[in-house]
Amino acid sequence: MPEQRIQLSQDTLLAACGDDWSAEQVSAAAELLAGGEGQFPSGIRSLPSGLVKAVQRERLIAATMRASAELSYGEFSVQDVIERAGVSRPTFYEHFDNKEDAFLAALDAAGARLRQRLGLATTADATGWRERLRWALEGLLRFVREEPDAAMILIVDARGSSPAALGKRDDLLERFAECLDTQVRAGLSDPEAPSSISAAGIVGGIESLLYSRLYRGGAEDVESLLPSLMYFAVLPYEGHDVASEEMNAAAPVG
Repeated sequence: MPEQRIQLSQDTLLAACGDDWSAEQVSAAAELLAGGEGQFPSGIRSLPSGLVKAVQRERLIAATMRASAELSYGEFSVQDVIERAGVSRPTFYEHFDNKEDAFLAALDAAGARLRQRLGLATTADATGWRERLRWALEGLLRFVREEPDAAMILIVDARGSSPAALGKRDDLLERFAECLDTQVRAGLSDPEAPSSISAAGIVGGIESLLYSRLYRGGAEDVESLLPSLMYFAVLPYEGHDVASEEMNAAAPVG
């Protein structure tokens, strides 16, 4: 039995349920949840049943991420998920058909969180594509540090899971590569910019490096990778000198 069950913050619940329920209702659910040590306590019937189900689903998704991160996809079971979520087995099967179904939902949720972070960078008021790239990489590395369970399910566990999960992972990488290629072509004056294969190679290389770090449990200092990643990403497009400038600019002072 895990020492601690999943606890969802109000921000997490608002992001997941805020479009369907008011902030006050979601906040009330979060407060009841915090007071019940991961289980719905007395008083929960005062909330709409749909909100209760939505919160239970988010708890199960978070618990799936945690179980997969701790045990790996091949080793965790439905029982591991319900123990971490603090729900009954029938409640699990109200939301998901099996372990893979829950894993795919967790993978979608993790991918949505990451896309949101990177989307803010690509739409920011930056002076050029390299600055937007640096903000996106900062967002990626911060995501890995701040949301390790979500990062693990996207970068590590999806590789060793089901064909459906691998397809979702490949779609996500392809989307990021297309976004990078679009940003570069909009920012470069050279009409002979490298082919889109360059963007796919950059995204794949970054993902492989993060996989190696996370697989060995080295996410704590992951943000120190920013200078090297900037050099690696800029080099194919603007050469060694510009890539070196970006690497030095991204290096921490002192």
